[in-house]
Amino acid sequence: MLPANPCRIPKMLVAAAIWLLAVLPAAAQPVRIKDIADFEGIRENQLVGYGLVVGLPGTGDRLRTAVFTRQTLIGMLERLGVNTRDQEQRLDTRNVAAVMVTANLPPFAQPGSRIDVSVSALGDATNLTGGTLLVTPLLAADGEVYAVAQGSVATGAIAARGAGASIQRGVPTSARISSGAIVERAVPFRLGARDELRIALRNPDLTTARRVAAVINQGAGGAGSARATDPRTVVLSLRGRDPVTLLADIEQLRVTPDQPARVIIEEASGTIVMGANVRVSTVAIAQGNLTIRITETPQVSQPGPLSNGETVVVPRTQIEIDDQRERRLGVLTQSVTLAELVRGLNSLGVGPRDLITILQSIKAAGALQADLEVR
Repeated sequence: MLPANPCRIPKMLVAAAIWLLAVLPAAAQPVRIKDIADFEGIRENQLVGYGLVVGLPGTGDRLRTAVFTRQTLIGMLERLGVNTRDQEQRLDTRNVAAVMVTANLPPFAQPGSRIDVSVSALGDATNLTGGTLLVTPLLAADGEVYAVAQGSVATGAIAARGAGASIQRGVPTSARISSGAIVERAVPFRLGARDELRIALRNPDLTTARRVAAVINQGAGGAGSARATDPRTVVLSLRGRDPVTLLADIEQLRVTPDQPARVIIEEASGTIVMGANVRVSTVAIAQGNLTIRITETPQVSQPGPLSNGETVVVPRTQIEIDDQRERRLGVLTQSVTLAELVRGLNSLGVGPRDLITILQSIKAAGALQADLEVR
């Protein structure tokens, strides 16, 4: 039955979600290698550019304060044959906004293909809705232009303001352009010209790296074709084979990843996430707080007829003290599992906030055999 106080419902829902996660089977399930690892060279590259968004309905940058927007606008007009340098001080428009344009260049993207871009206001523009991004070169870390972006921006935000109230949903100063950039240059990488390729685990672990190498040697790679060199890297020998066919077969192989015992605590939201390998040594836990509830119920005292008395308010105070004596001392036996740990704490009526304090105390006592990370 839910508690009468609605303010406690979110905490109870969080505790219920934690309990449901705890009672799941502890045994890890095999997953595909492509879901836990990346192949060398098959990666995205980040692009960035600086440009102008025009056509805004008076929600752009103020040219008197946004100096970079004014200078960029003057330079663009000069390249188009319009001289405004002599009349710089008279430029006063709110239809232009300086923006930063970012994009991710997919692996093996070829010239002519299109990619999505993100547009973010750089000055004091208040809304980019309805604007159009002008031609903007997108550069990589080497300083070369790999794509060019242009098109109408879409914020997906709603902003309305009146004399007495305003409403805003989403971020109107951040927008996207679907397929808004054309790739002009491909990243030079020849997959078939290499004798070895590296497989990088997204979560470094010695056991997982050894299992990945063993699965590859038993499967598509053949004996001795893969070896783990460190907790993150598995080196794959191509031996003159077609790398596309070999990697396509390898990424479908399944392996059971290992993970360290770790407890993650988000104090701001009261969220607790515990790995399946968390163990607790023998420890006794008692949880309870003294709660004093004071309720004011004033009553009206009405005098009798013709008594010349006055109607007064008589205070009535009710004090309740809850020392939570029904809470008992719970003993967690040696090397309990995650499900047993959470079930034992829930049996004490522990909420998420109290659970955070208890886990920190168990760790301080040396009984929590896991890494405790508080964020």
